[in-house]
Amino acid sequence: MSPRRRTARRRVVRRQLRRALLTALVVGCLLAVAGGWLGLRGWQAGGHLENAASLARELSQQVLDGETAQARRTLEALQQQTAAARSRTGDVGWRAAGSAPYGGRNMAAVRELAVGVDDLARRAFPALVELNPQTLLPSSGRLDLAALRGAMPTLVEADSTVHQVRDRILTVPTSGLVPTVRDAVSQLRAELDRLAEVTSAVRRSGALLPTLLGANGTRTYLAVFQNLAEPRATGGIFGAYAVIRASKGEVKLVKQGPATDLNTYGKPPLPLSRELRALYTDLPGIYPADVNLTPHFPTAATLIREMYRRVGGGTVDGVLATDPVALSYLLKAIGPVPVPGHPTLTAPTVVRTLLSDTYRRLDKPAQQDNYFAASARAVFDALLKRPVNPRAVAQAVNTAVAERRILFWSAHAGEQRELVDSRLAGVLPEQESVQNVGVFLNDGSGAKLGYYLHRSAELTVGDCRADGSRELHLRLTLRSSAPSSGLSKSVRGLALSGDPYTARVLVSVFSPVRGSPLRARLDGKATPMGGGVERGRRVGVLVVDVGPGRTRVLEMGLLTPPKASGEAELWLTPGPTPWTTRVSSAPACGQ
Repeated sequence: MSPRRRTARRRVVRRQLRRALLTALVVGCLLAVAGGWLGLRGWQAGGHLENAASLARELSQQVLDGETAQARRTLEALQQQTAAARSRTGDVGWRAAGSAPYGGRNMAAVRELAVGVDDLARRAFPALVELNPQTLLPSSGRLDLAALRGAMPTLVEADSTVHQVRDRILTVPTSGLVPTVRDAVSQLRAELDRLAEVTSAVRRSGALLPTLLGANGTRTYLAVFQNLAEPRATGGIFGAYAVIRASKGEVKLVKQGPATDLNTYGKPPLPLSRELRALYTDLPGIYPADVNLTPHFPTAATLIREMYRRVGGGTVDGVLATDPVALSYLLKAIGPVPVPGHPTLTAPTVVRTLLSDTYRRLDKPAQQDNYFAASARAVFDALLKRPVNPRAVAQAVNTAVAERRILFWSAHAGEQRELVDSRLAGVLPEQESVQNVGVFLNDGSGAKLGYYLHRSAELTVGDCRADGSRELHLRLTLRSSAPSSGLSKSVRGLALSGDPYTARVLVSVFSPVRGSPLRARLDGKATPMGGGVERGRRVGVLVVDVGPGRTRVLEMGLLTPPKASGEAELWLTPGPTPWTTRVSSAPACGQ
């Protein structure tokens, strides 16, 4: 090739190279500009979402405190922030970037978060801000049924929106997300779960209360009061009862008495399943105090209802259960309540008054039972007749329901179907999406030492096995603060362990559905356990004696079914004091 041709060839190559470099530079600049623009938009959207979260917390507190005017202003500011976040993440550039192979998942997830919180702010929160809890609670012994019916359309819309947003956020993939975005998705899911529980309860209450309170004919209910000093799976023995009558929204307490009025039976008044008898023998059908050896409240409710009918009480439409801790929450809202001839009940002292001091003042069980019944009546009357803050009462009831301290069963099948998915129903589910482990306590010696029992539970989700199952690790700690002398005979146990001050606790650990207990260790030593099945769950049963000042530690492994989720929950017997709990979940298998 001649020198001239080589020179010309070099010029062509240099021109092509310059053109390629120029093209790359231009494209790179455009990508940088686009990336910076998207980054700016993302930063702005994140700022709006953070502002929205802060405003949502303010709004929640204002709604609970009844500050409607302030809540309206906060809601307006919240809607501005969520609308801005939605706008920043909704244009063509953002949607196109959401299809990119790397950062696209994060941008698509942020978009879903922005859309979800904006839908909540525009379609769900306004109804909750304007809702007057008085429409859901009786005032001066009567519920305003017309006001309740008027509120129903907005309640239904709010609940529907919350569930739509929750379902949408559940579909957002979390694998491959940067930690900040993944955490935001997880936090919103948790908040939506809690919010959905509240809105479902409000909607359900609005739909059921007119009928439950006699809009279509008089209703009668049996209310039972659980004595937490003698533990049972749902809380405590049914120590006293009352009969409540409702007609056209008006509520009255028409009768009360000790549970011993309901007699004992040579054989169960209703047939018990083979599984139930294998776990508890015939006891739930013989003694009123044993109907709730099972944690499944509908079983206990149907048994106590039939016992009441057989002593001439008539057929009631449902059964309501509550306990002294729930009464303490109500007393915070309604103030101290005097009980003629007895100490005044106050929120800080009512649990000690009913579960400890009573046994020092009153020797005979009949006197104790009558006092429990009189106390329940006094609180009930005060709740119906006093002018009270409806929001404070609603908050007290909501807390008690969340802790399963208020339970309700309806004898009408359609109403019970509406209730079955709520904590209020006390239903031990036969299907679940989260691995649910139940730890239920029953007194084994006829003692009232449950007042002195302090409880803690830790549940840890283990690694995935080859078939997708997991091992759950449960650690249960029981500590007794009971004295070693000085307690009345009605508090002390039957000395089955040799010491009447030692609490004998029957611990029943319920595995997840289609799971099973594996092994148990008590204070570090392998220990045998009994077993059985209830509602699709295998049960491990152990006897644990807890002496005065002693601490016992029970450890148990439980196997989940294959393809189990990494999320877990504990369902625990409510006690006089709160449980100390910790649950350590894990990512889903394969993530």
